[in-house]
Amino acid sequence: MTVQAFRAPANGPDHDQKRAALGYLHEAWAEARLDGIDGDCLAQACLFTAFAEFVSTYGEEAAARFAEGLAKRIRNGEFSLPLARQ
Repeated sequence: MTVQAFRAPANGPDHDQKRAALGYLHEAWAEARLDGIDGDCLAQACLFTAFAEFVSTYGEEAAARFAEGLAKRIRNGEFSLPLARQ
């Protein structure tokens, strides 16, 4: 996971909350993987939960506009993590 995906400036008002949220999610993800939950299932559940929160917070149209921009961001590598080399 990466803070870069949020496009928040390092000194922005939400930066600390986003960093803490990522820490919680990373811990929950690691625990679920240790319990044998498949990464793809986790990813789909996380996306569903995230979009449900966007819709309940901002409404369906705003959430849809946000989702429309994701394809370009994914293709630009914004969500790609560097591979560890040994």
